[in-house]
Amino acid sequence: MPPSREIELPGLGPLTIREIAGPAGAPTIVLLHGWTATADLNWFACYAALGEHFHVVAYDHRGHGTGLRMRQPFRLEDCADDAAAVADALGVDSFIPVGYSMGGTIAQLVWRRHRDRVDGLVLGATAPYFAGRRPERLSFVGLTGLATIARYTPAQARAWITDQVYLQRKSEQWGPWAAEQVAGHDWRMILEAGRAIGEFSSTDWISDVDVPTSVVVTTADQVVPPRRQTKLWRWIPDADVFRVHGNHDAVVSEADLFAPQLVRAIHATGRRHAR
Repeated sequence: MPPSREIELPGLGPLTIREIAGPAGAPTIVLLHGWTATADLNWFACYAALGEHFHVVAYDHRGHGTGLRMRQPFRLEDCADDAAAVADALGVDSFIPVGYSMGGTIAQLVWRRHRDRVDGLVLGATAPYFAGRRPERLSFVGLTGLATIARYTPAQARAWITDQVYLQRKSEQWGPWAAEQVAGHDWRMILEAGRAIGEFSSTDWISDVDVPTSVVVTTADQVVPPRRQTKLWRWIPDADVFRVHGNHDAVVSEADLFAPQLVRAIHATGRRHAR
């Protein structure tokens, strides 16, 4: 893993980040991970490849892993503001948000809320909206109910929810290390994040994106349909598209294919920004 250290975000508190300096003068990329993951779970297979080319910054989102713990409900907009706050703390004027799945929604919002800080966007395995059909909407309504339960029940109940919602399903696939990573989640915030994803839509403004953008489509994705990912690419003016044949976990399961494509996507965005 890259080195980690703690930084202070004014008004928010301490946050642990991972950072790779990269080559001298390299553009800064801020890695934004997916829902129920952590920065390490999402990006560990890509860190080395990215660090050869870019100044890399990664951290856990609110409620995830070692991320910020807040009393107020989880909002994707706040996560977008956190990315700008991290850049401020590091003395970085502008950067390329690189978002995967939920992190892609946050990256879109970073552009919308902090346009002067964004050199370009790289969006992977993500979409302009997540809840379209009625069963999808109902599933996110269910998460809203669970979030309410988690807010008002004791720690033992939250631990039970953790086992039911994530660890029981994922521990065999990802192993003890992954189970340890997600055991640190604040599940009230995680479940509220699920609701926020269901409510997210950039369809009204995504065509206004005016920075170089690359979209990495996972073509066998069973979580975020490829057709929805393709809409994101088509709706962003002049966006470049890169494809990886893999499911939603391609960033890890197909890392030998995904990591090189991600590097190419970031380079394409960076070159267009430098023109």
